[in-house]
Amino acid sequence: MWIEAGDDARPTIVMLHEGLGSVALWKDFPAKLAAQTACGVLVYSRYGLGKSDKLMEKRPVSFMHHEGEVVLPELLDKMAIAHPIVLGHSDGGSIALIFAGRYPERSKALILEAPHVFVEDLSIASITQAKVNYQTTDFREKLARYHAHVDETFWGWNDIWLDPEFRAWNIEEYLPSITCPVLCIQGLEDEYGTVAQVEAIKAKTPQSDVVMLANCKHSPHRDQPGKTLELMTEFVKGLKAGVAASAEARG
Repeated sequence: MWIEAGDDARPTIVMLHEGLGSVALWKDFPAKLAAQTACGVLVYSRYGLGKSDKLMEKRPVSFMHHEGEVVLPELLDKMAIAHPIVLGHSDGGSIALIFAGRYPERSKALILEAPHVFVEDLSIASITQAKVNYQTTDFREKLARYHAHVDETFWGWNDIWLDPEFRAWNIEEYLPSITCPVLCIQGLEDEYGTVAQVEAIKAKTPQSDVVMLANCKHSPHRDQPGKTLELMTEFVKGLKAGVAASAEARG
């Protein structure tokens, strides 16, 4: 989904959804963000999610590395977006960090909602509970509203996070290479990660700020939409002025 910029001089915001997210699950937040910032906004569903192609194989431990180092840069090249603000939620935040660490010259800034940089016991406990919920409650039915291939989508996410090999997953090595401004937003009641995640980012990236929101779980843009939109808008408007990327390749 592409939302036209209100001001061609503003950078493009590229939104990366959570591990079980999709274009549709962002609901009206991209449109509100575009209206508040005057930025163009690009939103897409990654492989195996939303209305994208069905996941046909088990995800490898390195699946987020592939998204950040290969898929995202190829998409940006195709869309002629040179220096985006990359906005990532959860797994999308991790992908944004990998991208910015691998290609530090390519990002204008990062906005991260509840990103992961390593695996915690809390994450595993909540993902284990999600498995139970999927099998015993209406969680599957709710998820099916947003994903064309709901079983492949859910198990593709759940299986890799609960794979014993995934416990060693860690992307902290990418953090010192990130030179752009970074805004981290996390809920104080986040059920998938502790404050240690954003503290690690703050400690290892030179231009990062962390905001912890009360009465907020893993999805600030859903749990505290007004405050999250306000924080993101202020951050975007505070960036140094720059000319937005060419939109010739956007369709």
